Amino acid sequence: MGTTVIGRLMFALFRCFIVLVVAQIMMVGTQCAFAQNSDANSTTGFPPLDLWKHSILAGDAASLKALYSADPAAQVEVNGLTRNSDADINFWLGLKARGITLEIVRIKQRPGSESIIFKAEVQTGSPQGPTMNVTDAQAWQKQGEQWRIVGAERTDAPHLSQPSDMKKNIYPDNADAHAEIKEAEQNAAEQHKRVLLVFGANWCYDCHVLDLAFQRPDLAPVLAAAYEVVHVDLGPDGKKNADLVKEFDVPLDKGVPALAIAESDGKLVVSQKNGEFEDARSLTPQVLLEFLNQWKPESR
Repeated sequence: MGTTVIGRLMFALFRCFIVLVVAQIMMVGTQCAFAQNSDANSTTGFPPLDLWKHSILAGDAASLKALYSADPAAQVEVNGLTRNSDADINFWLGLKARGITLEIVRIKQRPGSESIIFKAEVQTGSPQGPTMNVTDAQAWQKQGEQWRIVGAERTDAPHLSQPSDMKKNIYPDNADAHAEIKEAEQNAAEQHKRVLLVFGANWCYDCHVLDLAFQRPDLAPVLAAAYEVVHVDLGPDGKKNADLVKEFDVPLDKGVPALAIAESDGKLVVSQKNGEFEDARSLTPQVLLEFLNQWKPESR
């Protein structure tokens, strides 16, 4: 009799234990879903990005890997070279980050997708470990109920200053590129300069990087002495000023910003053919300086 009662009590306790375990599992699942979809505790404005950051800080490889798309496989570019998601995951975990500060440059929302550009300041390794700066542009896609990274363009320890936002109106909507080029040619003829045409758009992050670079103290004097600069707006769809794109032989399929240099009479000197400045964020000041010096007019 006593044995039967004890057995029933033990069975009841076992059932309670199972219920608690199941409840805990369900709670964890709910918390994960909440982390993916709630803005309540988001510090970046996009909860999946917060989860991505927290997975790195926790050194949680499984959670981090789950945030990268497997089908289709996430496409990753690092300093201009193609990599896969595993390489990106290993990079971030390999930093052994003690802290990560994210500065959001731009978030662009579309139904079922998010495009995010951010600057990361990472405190690496031990308390005396170095700080590393990274610029990352991530494309996220909602797959079922989960958000996953389908593409990323990462620049490690960039040499050029990276903009904190993209608010500067480098390419005004109302600018008349044809008139500006004509004026630049007149000025170039009077001052023995060439005309530097920078094809791009305000939505182009690397155009903002290049604009900042041209203001550097080692580049600005060379630019001012040798060139009249005209920014040629390609518009939101990349089709604006198509006649100028054709006239100056600029292959936009290689990306922007794209540069062309002309004489004061409008004759084309050189135009980029391989997207040399398309990944401006990963260039060095020396590369830009060499380009400007190579194509500046000869001294009289």
